[in-house]
Amino acid sequence: MTLLAGKNAIVYGGGGRIGTAVACAFAEEGARVFLAGRTRSRLEEVASRIRAAGGSAEVAEVDALDARAVDDHADAVAAQGGLDISFNLIAHGDVQGTPLIDMTLADYERPVLTAVRTQFLTARAAARHMVKQGSGAILFFGGAGEPMREFAVGGLQVAFHALEAMRRQLAAELGPRGVRTVTLRTGGIPETLPAEFEAREEIEENIAGKTMLGRAATLADVGAVAAFVASDRARTMTASTVNISCGALVD
Repeated sequence: MTLLAGKNAIVYGGGGRIGTAVACAFAEEGARVFLAGRTRSRLEEVASRIRAAGGSAEVAEVDALDARAVDDHADAVAAQGGLDISFNLIAHGDVQGTPLIDMTLADYERPVLTAVRTQFLTARAAARHMVKQGSGAILFFGGAGEPMREFAVGGLQVAFHALEAMRRQLAAELGPRGVRTVTLRTGGIPETLPAEFEAREEIEENIAGKTMLGRAATLADVGAVAAFVASDRARTMTASTVNISCGALVD
């Protein structure tokens, strides 16, 4: 039996690299996947890939920073048999490679404001339905971590730390009502780096070099773990972080 049979899952940013991997893994495990994002053409490509493999996928243009759009879409999904899984993977607009002393305030604060706003809106929309049914999983991506010494990441880590605080509070409030919140934490996924990125090779080597397994997590790894965490087999997991860094991050 598949892990997510009969479950409805929303993946925000479903046209991105991580969103695609997660959506495909959810569908492979039997979930009905609702791909949400601002670029329909990219979402349709992912949906076609899922359907070609025998899965179920629907597409909707949703601005995950717009409260009304998020609420309306969540309501529409819930009306089709419930809302069981929510995973927000939209881009936060972070600027990397620029030292903080050379960065503008706008570039520094953008990922923080974007991450907090979008995750709050999508988690709230999902939770309102999940508490009614007494079950559900809201997944986060990123996690807290040590400061980067080799590379400037701007406000990215600040955004991740802010999301961790939100996730912990949601776990405390929603846990008694059957809703779980879990963060997936990696040490970096080389496949997400743009092919034209100037320092790509150096960063790839740096990511793999810090691991204990001698390799970095792949997009397929992220999807597989996300599917397990979202499933009922992980029903005891909440208020927690799942480390999929291949040993780069030590708990």
